[in-house]
Amino acid sequence: MKNKFKISRQRLSTIALCALAFTSNPALAQDFVARIGHLESPQQSRHVHLERVAGLVSERTGGAVEFQLFPQAQLGNQRVMTEGVQLGTLEATVSPAAFLGGFNSAISILDIPYLMPADSAKAQALREGPFGDALLESFSSKGVVGVAWWPNGMKNFTSNKPLNNIAAFADQKFRVMDSKILIEQFNALGASAIALPFGELYTSLQTGVVDGQENPLDTILRMKFFEVQDYLVISEHGAMEDLVLFNPTWWNSLPDEYQGIIKDAFNEVVPDLIVHKGEAVKGALDAIAKSDINIRTASADERSAFRDAMYDGSAAAYIDRAGDAGQKLIDIYTANH
Repeated sequence: MKNKFKISRQRLSTIALCALAFTSNPALAQDFVARIGHLESPQQSRHVHLERVAGLVSERTGGAVEFQLFPQAQLGNQRVMTEGVQLGTLEATVSPAAFLGGFNSAISILDIPYLMPADSAKAQALREGPFGDALLESFSSKGVVGVAWWPNGMKNFTSNKPLNNIAAFADQKFRVMDSKILIEQFNALGASAIALPFGELYTSLQTGVVDGQENPLDTILRMKFFEVQDYLVISEHGAMEDLVLFNPTWWNSLPDEYQGIIKDAFNEVVPDLIVHKGEAVKGALDAIAKSDINIRTASADERSAFRDAMYDGSAAAYIDRAGDAGQKLIDIYTANH
């Protein structure tokens, strides 16, 4: 009986010491769980690489940080998710930059045509350098934490009228998102820009409300825009970028070490993300090419001419909208591009 009691006391002492050691380190005592919502399907590049990030973060924090992923707008549309991150009802979201202009006007700098370098390594250096840091920091005054910035493809032009050269854009009507910068982009080409909801675009192309539109190739395929368009020019004139946003209360509850691990993981997967997205784009182009649409690729000289025509006016429209914060970002971009 004495031996049993002695063993029990030893076990209790061991348990007590383990509990004391565990509770003395808050990072070990607490699991950090973040729900991350986004709009894309589980098969698309954003979700595939969020799964990669979740695995890396779990592994490198010894399971202390868990990311729970909710694709395909399961937690609401992008506005609902962004506001949820701001209010603290959601820990994080990965949002297309194009959906954040009303929330943070500074981010609309990414609407400026040919802002991002064509070379993927140079583009990533811009994301990870002073310009990228300043862009992420612009979210701090909006009640969210900008943690990372991901590429998500490039926009191209389609139309029911020929797009043989820059001059061919004159007097054509193009659908755009409701952005003064994008409107100015088409004004610079002598075209008209009409802001229409995305859900109305297919019918608007079909009925001639607009002649053309701009979107990444995988979107053109998925939404079947190629069925109601006769011409496609691969111009890669507009960057589609994603911003990774966290709730500040949740983010600031993390040890600095875990914050660093999360940031590093998001940046580490970018090369594979670019390859994955490139394969999706190539597959989309191959599928579109089986239709009757006329496809051509803009040359380097033509892309340079597009940029010369569109950049200044679009940048001026951006600064007019974003004010001093916009001018600061333009200055940092110019110094580092």
